[in-house]
Amino acid sequence: MNKVILIGRLTKDPELRFTPSGIAVSTITLAVDRRVTSKDQEKSTDFIQVIIWGKQAEATANYISKGCKFGVCGRIQTRTYDDKDGNKRYVTEVVAEEVSFIEWANKGERRVTMDNSGFDSKVSYGNLPNNDDMTLIDDEDVPF
Repeated sequence: MNKVILIGRLTKDPELRFTPSGIAVSTITLAVDRRVTSKDQEKSTDFIQVIIWGKQAEATANYISKGCKFGVCGRIQTRTYDDKDGNKRYVTEVVAEEVSFIEWANKGERRVTMDNSGFDSKVSYGNLPNNDDMTLIDDEDVPF
């Protein structure tokens, strides 16, 4: 089984490219904090390269920017290549199967974070009721 789930922050804006056949591919680097198990342990972070394909790659490039919190579910992939000096290089990366915009922002706009109801109160959701017409339920009251 090869399954990875990560939540982290983007270290820079996504890079969007297209293959010769027109398929979108976006590359991001996620900064993922490691769990600290004791007070004496220093906080450490892993920087993980993620490859996103297709429509998800285009959406990521359009709505996510440096510093945004981002979730990804995918698989680990390793590959090798020869650099310009003829040295063999090894790369380990995550190939995204699903992505989740935990925070997002159009380029140059403010960052948006989902509130507890799952809706951003500053965004219009068409005919969906606003928070005033909804009864919020505490997570502790949910039976599962």
